[in-house]
Amino acid sequence: MSIVSNSLKRIKPSPTLAVTQKARELKAAGKDVIGLGAGEPDFDTPENIKQAAIDAINRGETKYTAVDGTPKLKVAIVEKFKRENKLNYETKQISVGTGGKQIIYNAMMATVNPGDEVIIPAPYWVSYPDIVLLAGGNPIIIKCSENENFKITPEKLKNSITSKTKWLILNSPSNPTGSCYSENEIRSLAKVLMDNKQVYILSDDIYEHITYDKFKFFTIAQINELKGRTLTMNGVSKSYAMTGWRIGYGAGSVEIIKAMAKIQSQSTTNPSSISQAAAVEALNGPQNFIMERSKEFQKRRDFVVKSLNEIKDLSCLNPEGAFYVFPNCLKCLNKKDKKGKLLKTDSDFVESLLENNGVAVVQGSAFGLEGYFRISYATSMQNLKNALKRISEFCNSLS
Repeated sequence: MSIVSNSLKRIKPSPTLAVTQKARELKAAGKDVIGLGAGEPDFDTPENIKQAAIDAINRGETKYTAVDGTPKLKVAIVEKFKRENKLNYETKQISVGTGGKQIIYNAMMATVNPGDEVIIPAPYWVSYPDIVLLAGGNPIIIKCSENENFKITPEKLKNSITSKTKWLILNSPSNPTGSCYSENEIRSLAKVLMDNKQVYILSDDIYEHITYDKFKFFTIAQINELKGRTLTMNGVSKSYAMTGWRIGYGAGSVEIIKAMAKIQSQSTTNPSSISQAAAVEALNGPQNFIMERSKEFQKRRDFVVKSLNEIKDLSCLNPEGAFYVFPNCLKCLNKKDKKGKLLKTDSDFVESLLENNGVAVVQGSAFGLEGYFRISYATSMQNLKNALKRISEFCNSLS
């Protein structure tokens, strides 16, 4: 009999973390590798935020805190929602976790019963389906095509809802595609959800501040009729370059937040007290650097999209947010690389690209859509120029 539980056997390790780790190992072994797999900003955490953490240490704020967040941080989060999204919450409607992933995990573990269905538009962030599986639910994957800009339509949503549907997960701006739902698109989806009152919505807004081309961010909880059924997840990782600090937060009904706190009390307990102090400063302190960094990301996006569309057998949409592109590599499949290996799948494509040309990207199938790959342009422009040159050389070498 295996020591590993049956529920764990249902899931797989994170493909994005696996790619990043493989790139690190190759670099450590002396290989020349450019890693475009990591979903984290290459900028440093701002100095005022780091100083707030140092000050908290010096004040001795090194003890346990309340399970799901300090009062100061919850107040800062309430103010953030009021200031930026015109959403009013009380602190009892706020949960703070060890990263956005824990907020999603807690929500699914606290609410999903065996057999419950969770609708997940694909391409999706790699962890959504596996978290649902761990909770005993059934992920219902709805494939959204390139022609649909990788976004779920009201018709597809309506057709996927059953009596067993418990949640819909929406992510805008999207990881892995960078696609964003406009206010009109969200309102169209909302009309379907208003007719299906048993369905809750988890809105993953972690890339809220990283948008381009004057895109106006809108989140579904801003529709008053759905606010009570929506858990809005956000965090400090992406906008404030704090991925390693591990602070995410959620806002929702008191019932859901209490249930999530119960899960957290029996798992990690509170997030790091020092990280929470830093997050208070992140949310309350100067915000102007966010736009400056977004402008830099936009320059990189423009370069990457233009370069990809000039490469033989690749094509790429121009995303409105996040720091990813999701190029189409279908025309490269069923060709051979310079070593004679037949590239049958996008996994074969990315493996060969890494082995032969030293560029680490993530296969589209990891995100639920075969025939694509994800590039993170959260790295220096010089790295991107070198990587795109190598990708071009790789594609030209296929026969």
